[in-house]
Amino acid sequence: MTDTREASEKVVRDFLGSWQGRSLETICSAFADDAVYHNVPVEPIEGIAGIRSIFQSFLDAFCDAKLDIVTLAAEPGRVLVERVDYFTMNDGRKVVLPVAGVFEVNNGKITRFSDYFDLADFERQSGMKL
Repeated sequence: MTDTREASEKVVRDFLGSWQGRSLETICSAFADDAVYHNVPVEPIEGIAGIRSIFQSFLDAFCDAKLDIVTLAAEPGRVLVERVDYFTMNDGRKVVLPVAGVFEVNNGKITRFSDYFDLADFERQSGMKL
């Protein structure tokens, strides 16, 4: 499979949009088995099992999510996304988090996903510790 700019962008847009459906299977289907997910303020998570686990904990903590793309730039195999993530926690608290994400795509799957954001701001708003 050729990872064109358009194909790489579609993988990332589909992944970001999939959070509203709240299906762990759909969300994780975007990733290669050996992918790395790195919330840059904390240690990276290597492999799909760890990624599934952290994504499940997110889904368990909030009842709604919308990952809103502000700016997206793509080239074959790499997508940069400026976003604002909106979460509604199960207790009703709202989280509004500016994020910059870097995605590497290979053979139609995300192989590396790095998110850059203010960890203290996220933890203060969400009550979660990453």
